[in-house]
Amino acid sequence: MYLALFSALACLSICHSLTKEGEQKNHCDVLKQLLESSSVSVELRKNGFHRELVTSVELRSDDLRGIRVLLVHRWPRGVYVDPYELSSLRDQRDWQILIDSTIDLELPAHKTSGFVTYVYPAPDGSTPSLLTVTIPVHARYHEPSIDGKTFTTIDIKPPELLLRTEECLQLDSSESTSVVEAPCTSDNSSTCAWLQRHQLQDQISVSLQVPVGDRSLVVPVSTVTLLVTMICCVGLSKYMWKHRIKQ
Repeated sequence: MYLALFSALACLSICHSLTKEGEQKNHCDVLKQLLESSSVSVELRKNGFHRELVTSVELRSDDLRGIRVLLVHRWPRGVYVDPYELSSLRDQRDWQILIDSTIDLELPAHKTSGFVTYVYPAPDGSTPSLLTVTIPVHARYHEPSIDGKTFTTIDIKPPELLLRTEECLQLDSSESTSVVEAPCTSDNSSTCAWLQRHQLQDQISVSLQVPVGDRSLVVPVSTVTLLVTMICCVGLSKYMWKHRIKQ
């Protein structure tokens, strides 16, 4: 009798484990399909040194409950985001951001390096099928050119799209996806396993042109500046001398 009861319980336990594993596998397969069918696009708005990068993410699914989205931007050294500006806009945006390093707002482009930001488009847990994130971006000043060029081009690639769900606990890589570790939230208190889609060859980057100086003009500009300064100093000295004599 006890043996029969033990066998029944063991059978029920095995069946429950198999059912749970099957459900998890199904959730993981759905997550992969969602990632492979989703699209990411970027565009630049405004002109000059101060722009807005608008990222649009389309998740082609009718049921997005429990799906978490992460956009990983790998920025070139020619641009920066202002942490103070982002903090002031916290109440006006429905996304959160984590910057991987300290950003010096004053350094020119050639003295900085690229940086990474982690953007969480839906921090409240409700993920719509169409996500839009607008990030203020600023161009840095560049070194004067040595070949007479008056503009330089900065290319900004689309962000990497990462997805995860609590229902899928055993992520595994495939031909089109890979598993990466990234911060779970913008608080950066812990890391989680995210499913990442491999970068597509047909993804279109956006570019902005920034004016640069001409290094060949350093000597004439410096000479003219020195002459103007000397002339102004002489004129000012003569005026002050005459003014003192009249007194």
